[in-house]
Amino acid sequence: MVDMNMPGGGRGVLEGAFALLEAVERAGESRLTALAAESGLPKTTARRLLEQLVELGAVERSGGLFRMGSRMFRLGLGWQPHPGMLALARRPVHELARATGATVGIFVLREGRALTAAAVPGEWDAFAPMRAGTAFPWTTAAGKVLVAGAPAGLPVEPPSRAWSREAAQIREAGFAVDRQEVAEGVCCVAVPLRGRSGTAVAALCALVDPSQPLSPLTASVVRTGRVISATMQGRPGR
Repeated sequence: MVDMNMPGGGRGVLEGAFALLEAVERAGESRLTALAAESGLPKTTARRLLEQLVELGAVERSGGLFRMGSRMFRLGLGWQPHPGMLALARRPVHELARATGATVGIFVLREGRALTAAAVPGEWDAFAPMRAGTAFPWTTAAGKVLVAGAPAGLPVEPPSRAWSREAAQIREAGFAVDRQEVAEGVCCVAVPLRGRSGTAVAALCALVDPSQPLSPLTASVVRTGRVISATMQGRPGR
């Protein structure tokens, strides 16, 4: 439970507000009692914070139900994993989706999962939809390529004994492949997207049906990843 009377109470209030917002996000729409229990807050505290969040437009109230507000949606649209990345990547990502028929997304690692920052639907989108804000296990191709290149101590699920060897292979190859390992009927290829320091700040991932050959898709994803990374680093695409 969040202690609203802890020293430095301002931080406690912020933690409580975010706990409530996360509870609202998980529920989609819920009542005060359920949100208080889900967030670990006393009911009176949850009521007070929810009223303030409603006044700010961060939460909306419909009868006795609370849901995420439009202000949170508007603010969330401004987030991206690297300054200007989504604008720089928009054209190459759309071209990759159009040329391969793949569903293409940009991912980051957050809270031990692969979080979709942006996505363009492809021919198999109805079978395996990918939407901004959707999180997947880090063991998918996008997560693997980021974890493999991340500093030690990254907070993810305990890797298998074979992970060190697989991570080394991913770093050497420059890409990761998922052949129906996370979801049956879904294969994907991912490459890191690197900022000015050369550090991977996100991953580019393309998803296709298992009947599609992965070699040409891999070549296309690698080529597009290089173009986006070069643009982010202020170099001509290659």
